[in-house]
Amino acid sequence: MSDTIISRNMGQWVEITLNRPDRLNSFTEEMHHALRAALEAAREGGARAVLLTGAGRGFCAGQDLGDRNPAKMEGPPDLGHTVRTFYAPLVRLIRSLEFPVICAVNGVAAGAGANLALACDVVLAADSAKFIQSFSKVGLIPDTGGSWHLPRLLGEARAKGLALTGQPLPAQQAADWGLIWKAIPDADLMTEARALAEQLANGPTLGLGLTKQTIQAAATHTLSDHLEIEADAMKTCGESADYAEGVTAFLEKRRPVFRGE
Repeated sequence: MSDTIISRNMGQWVEITLNRPDRLNSFTEEMHHALRAALEAAREGGARAVLLTGAGRGFCAGQDLGDRNPAKMEGPPDLGHTVRTFYAPLVRLIRSLEFPVICAVNGVAAGAGANLALACDVVLAADSAKFIQSFSKVGLIPDTGGSWHLPRLLGEARAKGLALTGQPLPAQQAADWGLIWKAIPDADLMTEARALAEQLANGPTLGLGLTKQTIQAAATHTLSDHLEIEADAMKTCGESADYAEGVTAFLEKRRPVFRGE
């Protein structure tokens, strides 16, 4: 695997680190391929959770603009092709994984890096971290799902304000606004993120995966249709070994031992 990504098997879960710290972990094509390969390997290897973070002082500064510099190309770059080939498949992959994906934002998350974090299921951020929709600074629109996630999480007014101005949003304000799960003191970020990954990976991950999928699907359903989706998911959960174990452990007043099935 490319050294632009570090993947560590932690037993029931996998920790994946973006590893271009000298470039604030900005994306190249090589890094895209490596990250998607690491996520696919986690799924195929039976991981029950993934923790995504960045090396060095930042989480991810988005696209490495050196790879998309019009001055060094024969013509303008086809950024639509870039989105369709790299960023959109990455977002779809994260959203489709049948287990929780936790993001620990350890520093600046800008452009596609900010929106990569928002594609994850639970986002923790260091107090010093900032989320920046930097696209407007170079004449672009928020990609990597940004123009979809921002209004749904924040409402149209705040989404437009962040996207049009490119103003940095501090981690605590992001948490207060509901953009992320919580802000954490810098020194505690990875300890808490790893503890959460361990907790979720040892939980009833069949049910957790279905929880993720039903919440994501809600944006496109009527209430009536979604109640049917809930019923189907509950049928699946009710027939699972995890449900039987959870009820038995509750009645026996002991800690459950879930298998994710």
